[in-house]
Amino acid sequence: DKGGFAVGQPAKGDFLPVAEAFRVSVEDSDSQQVKLRFINADGYYLYQHRFSFKVEPADSGVSVGDVKLPPGKQHHDDYFGDTVVYYAITDIDVPLLNPQHKPFTLVVNYQGCADKGLCYAPETTRLQIADGQAASVLKGPAPAAAKPASASGNPLASLLGDHEPGKIKKLGRALAIFFLLGLALTFTPCVLPMLPILSGVVLRGRPGGMRGLALSLAYVLPMAACYAVLGTLMGLFGAKLNLQAMLQSPWVLIPFAAFFVVFAVAMFGVFEMRLPGFLRERLDNLANNTRGGSIAGAATLGVLSSLLVSPCVTAPLAGLLLYISSTGDAVGGGLLLFSLGLGMGTPLVIFAVGGGALLPKSGAWMTGVRNVFGVMLLAVAIWMPDRIVAGPVSLTLWGTLAGGIALAIGTLELGPKRPLQRLGQLLGLMLLVYAVAAWTGALLGESDPLHPLGRSGVSSHAGPPSSTPGDWQNITTPAQLDAALRSASAAGRPVLLDWYADWCISCKIIERQVLPAAEVQSQLSGFVLLRFDMTASTEEQRALLDRYNLFGPPALLFFSPKGDEWSDLRIIGETDAATLADHLKQAGSRS
Repeated sequence: DKGGFAVGQPAKGDFLPVAEAFRVSVEDSDSQQVKLRFINADGYYLYQHRFSFKVEPADSGVSVGDVKLPPGKQHHDDYFGDTVVYYAITDIDVPLLNPQHKPFTLVVNYQGCADKGLCYAPETTRLQIADGQAASVLKGPAPAAAKPASASGNPLASLLGDHEPGKIKKLGRALAIFFLLGLALTFTPCVLPMLPILSGVVLRGRPGGMRGLALSLAYVLPMAACYAVLGTLMGLFGAKLNLQAMLQSPWVLIPFAAFFVVFAVAMFGVFEMRLPGFLRERLDNLANNTRGGSIAGAATLGVLSSLLVSPCVTAPLAGLLLYISSTGDAVGGGLLLFSLGLGMGTPLVIFAVGGGALLPKSGAWMTGVRNVFGVMLLAVAIWMPDRIVAGPVSLTLWGTLAGGIALAIGTLELGPKRPLQRLGQLLGLMLLVYAVAAWTGALLGESDPLHPLGRSGVSSHAGPPSSTPGDWQNITTPAQLDAALRSASAAGRPVLLDWYADWCISCKIIERQVLPAAEVQSQLSGFVLLRFDMTASTEEQRALLDRYNLFGPPALLFFSPKGDEWSDLRIIGETDAATLADHLKQAGSRS
């Protein structure tokens, strides 16, 4: 019974179903503990304080001990304050007392949200365990097919395994970024000056025309393919060792961060990172003996140059390989490094077709390009251990990086300056101000790099805010909702239905920042305003989510005076006042 009202179409692919957003599996089990693994999709997180565990049946003779949850990432919002959340992969050991190895059901309760602005209802998973192994997984009262653990939830895997338009767009951005990184690597002091020499070897001193284009592509494509092979191998290497899960451990995170610091120091010119001498000499001899001017010769030189790599390329390339190994995504790593190789080879193609006139001249500016890569590597070194170090410590490091950049570009140096140098000083002053703010915030116990001095207006009010203008009718059961919709239809009025819960951060933002906006308030008078409060998250409330093809609050649904939902107007997740006002205007014009 749907109360005579049409149910809207499934939500658009902006959010994943809960079973895909959060995957749970049993990694190991014995009479003393059950090891659980939670794998979150990219951009989704679980709350630490929402985990709970119990055994069914209660008289099974099996009991759960004190569960020690692993450290997570500090998370702050303007309405709930500071919380701890888990991204990516989380392993939880649940201690047991089961000396007789009896079969039992482990009931796991948890809750998560999406970064884009959607909170899922509290979820219950029942793991039926017999003889120390998980026999099946039940989501709530109904069985759900278990997902393979190989879907690791890392960004590249989710991109390559999902063909929704938003995912394809995200993959395109990642490939474009790596292409630009490869292009930037070419404009460093030890690479750009080599282009004329390389062109002479590959093109035999005769750049230009279709022949030059063919030879340069024959050089660039095999080079990029070699980088793709390296990326694929590092992805496989990381997947084999399950590095993504290991990266939750300080014993792995800290060495990884130290490697990135070493790579950054190399980019600053303190030392060079190159292949061992005996190997480099053999590759150099092989390259010198390879004849250019032919397609096969150019391809061979491309492969050899990808193995030799100059000192300016080695450090950032090693950092990228280290990152790809941590994702465990072989195909994604191969695609990204292929794009990087194409970026590195593009200047050679330009040189081959149009000669040196199309490329910028060498100069001191190239050292700046190299230093930018060093700063990027330092930023990664700070970001990686962010999940295990205290928030104020991380904020101190971000401030130190900003202050160091400001000093390096000569912010405090006196004397006459050219216009470009003055612009650099202005940027340096901004970085210094941020550095001081970050250090001050760290001393005050703050942890958010985007808000180093903390946020104002923190509120912990519970329940739908009574101060929100508008005559809202609060309902909590499907029967009440059906009755309210029938009443509105009988009166011939359209309906705006707001899905709300106390535990929904984005709901608070909509209630306190979006609904009170003047452009929204001016249009609400023409609607029956219903707010479905599912804070209790009862079974019948969760069933109602399924009935309307929703994953959780917030959601804003529009119903016509006849009681049919205008499914094309529904808003899923966090929104802004302008978007809601536009949807209200469209709904009003249809009434």
